Amino acid sequence: MSRSKQRSENPREKTVALHTLGCRLNSSETAMIAQGFVDRGHRIVPFGERADVVFINTCTVTDKADSTCRHLIRKAVRSSPKAKVVVAGCYAQMEAQKLAAMEGVDLVVGNSEKHKVFDYLDKEPQKIVRVRQTDTFWSAHTTAKDHHTRGFLKIQDGCDYVCSFCIIPFARGRSRALPQAVAIRKAQEMAREGFKEIVLTGVNIGEYESKTKERLGDLLSGLARIKGLDRIRLSSVEPNTITDELLDIMSLSPKFQDHFHIPLQSGSDSILKAMRRKYDVKTYRQVIEKIKTKYPHAGIGADIIAGFPGESEEDFESTFKLLEELPVTHFHVFPYSKRQKTTAAKLPEQIPYAVKKKRVQALLSLGEKKFLDLAKARVGKETSVLFEKRNPAGKWEGYSSNFIRVAVDSKENLANQILRVRPTTLGKGAHGEWTLECF
Repeated sequence: MSRSKQRSENPREKTVALHTLGCRLNSSETAMIAQGFVDRGHRIVPFGERADVVFINTCTVTDKADSTCRHLIRKAVRSSPKAKVVVAGCYAQMEAQKLAAMEGVDLVVGNSEKHKVFDYLDKEPQKIVRVRQTDTFWSAHTTAKDHHTRGFLKIQDGCDYVCSFCIIPFARGRSRALPQAVAIRKAQEMAREGFKEIVLTGVNIGEYESKTKERLGDLLSGLARIKGLDRIRLSSVEPNTITDELLDIMSLSPKFQDHFHIPLQSGSDSILKAMRRKYDVKTYRQVIEKIKTKYPHAGIGADIIAGFPGESEEDFESTFKLLEELPVTHFHVFPYSKRQKTTAAKLPEQIPYAVKKKRVQALLSLGEKKFLDLAKARVGKETSVLFEKRNPAGKWEGYSSNFIRVAVDSKENLANQILRVRPTTLGKGAHGEWTLECF
């Protein structure tokens, strides 16, 4: 008897466990998949518990991401040996047959096919691989049933850039966008569902352009007028797409938070050129300085790749020095990882792992210092926080406008409330992360 027939004869409620790796774009898509399961009568259970279906939305930006995906698949098969195991997303797009060959995997779906997962699950339980790449845009956003306070709204997908190290254009296809009117309507729906903050997600949202030629600034102007939507954040935005006009539009409304994520990758012009980035160090510096002029207390994140092929000690020191000087406060550091089909994977002068590891650690240490400088400056200063949930210590936690974790001891239910608080100290919180505490 097939596994599907065994389950169909079982009268108990069907369950699904979901896990997301990678970016906020993946999170928004998993949210829509989760909603689809709920609408079809499934109850969501924590990943690792026994379930009828396990859905893993994967990432493939680094070797480590690939390894983590395989580990999670094996964990899912152990915890739910009779489940239908679905592997979706970027790693599924790039390594479909390898994943399909793993024990217990029933369905592999790429990025253009993941929203059709329910159609495939209705079929008989033989292995199914669907990774056809298309340029069709399918929308996704967090729903009220996803139990998140901050909502993710997917406005863009794919990328037309040809950065030499990046596999994402192969995994996600060409750049395409949600029509502005549809994006505003979905944001309105999210506000009516109770979301006070939304995060705009995509692969390259700075290149957002609808079919009727509205750009990101046009969309932001429309979103700022939505009643009930109090806070808006942008996910990662390429520095070459941050114009004076865009910053002017954002500064006109208090809804836009003083938190930015501007990928750097390297502080060496020669390495940026080898990476095929669309800016140089001077341009990056000017963008950060403009942001700080508009938002003096901004938290600014940056992606940095350590050990790109050919990166000399001088190149690395240029990156380190630049980050020391600039008010970048949230570091996302990655050792360079070879990705199939990319130009950089074929470059000579690949950097030894030990050297990459040393450079990563140096950057992480600098990043912690820069973050602490930002957080310490907020001690004793009033700050606006959207509270989300209680932490393991029983305190209410949320994030400040510039994305610092804040905790407050309160017997009241502060979930989804935006409050102005005055932190009194900074310390390692219940999660082991630096947290502003209010006593």
